[in-house]
Amino acid sequence: MDQRIINLYDEYTHKPLTRTEFFKRLTLLSGSTAAAMALLPLLENNYVHAAQTNEEDLFIERVKYPGAAGDMDAYIARPKEEKKYAAVVVIHENRGLNAHIEDVTRRAAKAGYLAVAPNALSPLGGTPANEDEAREKFTKLDQAQTQTSFIKVFDYLKTRNDYNGNAGCVGFCWGGAMTNTLAVNVPSLKAAVAFYGRQPDAADVSKIKAAVQLHYGSLDERINAGIPAYEEALKKAGTKYELYIYEGANHAFHNDTAPTRYNEAAAKLAWQRTLDFFAKYLR
Repeated sequence: MDQRIINLYDEYTHKPLTRTEFFKRLTLLSGSTAAAMALLPLLENNYVHAAQTNEEDLFIERVKYPGAAGDMDAYIARPKEEKKYAAVVVIHENRGLNAHIEDVTRRAAKAGYLAVAPNALSPLGGTPANEDEAREKFTKLDQAQTQTSFIKVFDYLKTRNDYNGNAGCVGFCWGGAMTNTLAVNVPSLKAAVAFYGRQPDAADVSKIKAAVQLHYGSLDERINAGIPAYEEALKKAGTKYELYIYEGANHAFHNDTAPTRYNEAAAKLAWQRTLDFFAKYLR
């Protein structure tokens, strides 16, 4: 697919671009309304096509924990065996907690972790089925409160009998940016893995105590613009980090519900590297 079309969709999903304006520009790029309509299913996420990690041998629950502005909803998965586990906080994209992120949470649980996926949209009634509505809700979030609510998940973990005290996090897109934010603000965090997430301010990088792993698609120019300053700050601070750029991959390359942007080879390699990283720093 024309990279300009993929870039347009990326702009639509991350900037204040109305659906009307997006479709108008998509029509111009594709040549006709009919062609634009045919492209939409290839661009938009379809959770029917998501991988479905089964719940066999997993303990699943939905919980609430105290956030900055009321209760936060979270999806939890871990192995069924009742013992203490290292925790992995899984942080969603700017669409809220959906079927894809729940599946990623189960993947982490299958790898032997207590996986917890909070829903940033909890204060606004949760995640709507319509992605445009979900993205609109994100513009209404109080960012300071949202950050505090994600920091508070680590306090909640301490109240659980199945948590061993070691915690990491992994986030995607919006969640990748939140992962970097948590690395700066949670000194007890041991490992932070950010997929194509906005980088923290260079001045804050020295606060990071966790080991950091970063995954980017080579075609993701918007996010990649911040890589040099982040890497320079990581080096200057002496932070343990790994940085990977996947050639030919777009933003959201790990999301298997995004037909055009999903890159199976890059996604599988990045996830294996993530699990290897957690095994190194959380166990």
